Amino acid sequence: MSIFNSPIYIGQMLLKNRLVMPPMATAKSSPEGQVTSDLCDYYSQRAAGGHIGLIITEHSYISPEGKASDGQLSISCDSDIDGLSQLTDVIHAGGSRVMAQLNHAGFFAKVQNPKSASAVPNPRTGAIPEEMSLQDIHKVIADFAAAAVRAKNAGFDGVEIHSAHGYLLNQFFSPLTNKRTDMYGGSSVERRLALHLDVIRAIRGSVGDGYPIALRLGACDYMEGGSTIEDGVQAARILEQAGIDMLDISGGFCGFVRPDVSGQGYFGELTEAIKGAVSVPVVLAGGITDSAAAEKLLEDGKADLIGVGRAILQDPTWPERAFA
Repeated sequence: MSIFNSPIYIGQMLLKNRLVMPPMATAKSSPEGQVTSDLCDYYSQRAAGGHIGLIITEHSYISPEGKASDGQLSISCDSDIDGLSQLTDVIHAGGSRVMAQLNHAGFFAKVQNPKSASAVPNPRTGAIPEEMSLQDIHKVIADFAAAAVRAKNAGFDGVEIHSAHGYLLNQFFSPLTNKRTDMYGGSSVERRLALHLDVIRAIRGSVGDGYPIALRLGACDYMEGGSTIEDGVQAARILEQAGIDMLDISGGFCGFVRPDVSGQGYFGELTEAIKGAVSVPVVLAGGITDSAAAEKLLEDGKADLIGVGRAILQDPTWPERAFA
């Protein structure tokens, strides 16, 4: 099996190979989040030749109160659809499939009073957010579903729900930040995933059967008191049962790096454990910079698809050279 000539299905969507360009923020949108010619050019350069089986676009905010930064892509209103359609057109013209990553920043949002799962200190900044009410939570669910419909209408081949790197859904999953006592919190993985399951149901009900839904899971915080590998495996099983078509594995509050491990594919212990527990495709990314290492990770059964991020961010010709 090779990354470059082994097709794979994500739900009902066929990818011609197993190379994934994972979501990476570019700040090439307008300050308000609209698609720009610079953004289209960036993705067009990387999709050229169709060497990447799947491109997952950078995290897009589903509501103004969930926006993480200026220049972040917006999928928060219907007026965004025309620009997003231009983006999917240039990626499809290159020959790659494309999914939209949907996100709410939670207490990382650039608003005056950010909200989160609980009113506990942000593990990175120490700031204390406001705890979300049930009304707030219901709005988040509706906002994710509405954003997924916009993605489908804009020509995306599927959507990815962002629950990694300490953003809102990760804030609900992690025991570091979810201290709720209602149905959306508690000591169990099931309770901390309750919001995820409501979001998945709402999206599926809005986009219909057959439209691929992936989820980027911050499967382990690698911090004392945080989520563990065992939590990540249990979560993966629950998410598969809920109808997720692909699991894109990364870190939780440690972000997209491992504080104690370097080398290529440093989230491999996570993806290998999760791949052994589920039947849906699993994506591994993390410091992968050369094609031989990528092939070895696939050959060793670490994952079903391999994500190459920063190498492609820095050099749009990386996929073409890897195929040579």
